Amino acid sequence: MSGAGERSEELFLRARRVSPGGVHSPVRAFRGVGGTPRFMTGGAGAHLRDVDGREYLDFCMAFGPLILGHADTGVRLAAEGALSRGWSLGTAEAYSLELAELITASVPWVESIRFVNSGTEAVMSALRVARAATGRSKILKFEGCYHGHTDSMLLRAGSGLAEAPLPDSAGLAPDVVRETLVAPLDDQAALQAMFARYGREIAAVIIEPLPANYGLLPQRPEFLRSLAQTARAHGSLLIFDEVISGFRLSFQGYAGLSAIHPDLTTYGKVIGGGFPVGAYGGRRELMELVAPAGPVYQAGTLSANPLAMCAGLATLQRLADGRLYRRLEDLGARLQRALGGAPGLALQRVGSIFWICRSGSGFPVTPMRAPQHLPPDAGQRFAPLFHSLLARGIYLAPSAFEVGFLSAAHSEADIDALAQALLAPEASVHGGGDGD
Repeated sequence: MSGAGERSEELFLRARRVSPGGVHSPVRAFRGVGGTPRFMTGGAGAHLRDVDGREYLDFCMAFGPLILGHADTGVRLAAEGALSRGWSLGTAEAYSLELAELITASVPWVESIRFVNSGTEAVMSALRVARAATGRSKILKFEGCYHGHTDSMLLRAGSGLAEAPLPDSAGLAPDVVRETLVAPLDDQAALQAMFARYGREIAAVIIEPLPANYGLLPQRPEFLRSLAQTARAHGSLLIFDEVISGFRLSFQGYAGLSAIHPDLTTYGKVIGGGFPVGAYGGRRELMELVAPAGPVYQAGTLSANPLAMCAGLATLQRLADGRLYRRLEDLGARLQRALGGAPGLALQRVGSIFWICRSGSGFPVTPMRAPQHLPPDAGQRFAPLFHSLLARGIYLAPSAFEVGFLSAAHSEADIDALAQALLAPEASVHGGGDGD
């Protein structure tokens, strides 16, 4: 296993004394791969640097927000401008207005939008709107889709929970959990049976249209269309969780590519340019239920923070003409060609989002569309691969079930370096972590 470096070792020891597991989000602790997490000092373009002076070619990209790369000049200048004018106002301001106008003008099914501070908060609020709009209490979600850490969504959810010893979190309120139904992905018969039994009680069905928290599990368009039609036939709202896919796959997200337009959409990551952000939006009559226009209460001291709004606006303005999406698609296709046919290695990719899965037993189902399609040795096989790449100066998310991201800062040479490292013989035999 590649050594962590003295400073990272020292900082992790200190961090564990004052924070749970030494981190502030579980996957960062390297529990899924073993060893000591790298403590980073910053990034530039497609690279990260750690406290021991090492540089890494980064394909985690802060788990998705940095579609333009680390420390992009335009985004930095926009954030610095906001910082110089006052970084927290707690008032009405024009920065969020500009970002809201750009989004609603570009995404016709988002007629009104509310900015919050995280994807979890956006999902929590969208579910509250759905319950108020329908007068119903149950929510239908799908196994392997992660919608943040609000109680009602922490059921067979993926993300860090994909590696947890238990499928759900401790501390969930039983009464809340009982109102959440869970259906399997890519199973139309199970979907119809769920609605046949509970259809009159379901306020909304929520799904990642491109599930990207339990590996990358691209859904058949036919399944998503059936979901939309079934939900509406039963008077349930359709919520697309596009926290990851929104403004990353295209300027209109997955909904734009698929022409399946939800009633409500949740966003995050890209729309803040790397700053803390979330948003939920949709049809005007639904959003008018939100306070102060309506009876659904939701508020936030730091909602629509000027730094996030200005950084997000600078990011979306760079993406608006579509040229960067075409470049990202070219980079992704290059990686796919380079890895095509590699034994024991599967690459699942949609646009600039990709997932690498290694298995000694092969892949009986490709593409993999549901958690049950994943090979049982995926987690075990990923750890040595992760550390082999880390030793070569390539950083992936430290979890077998987290996806990777390409950015506008990556070059063709960066893609080739990743492919060569993945295909190197030692990538399949290199020792794993120490189980820390």
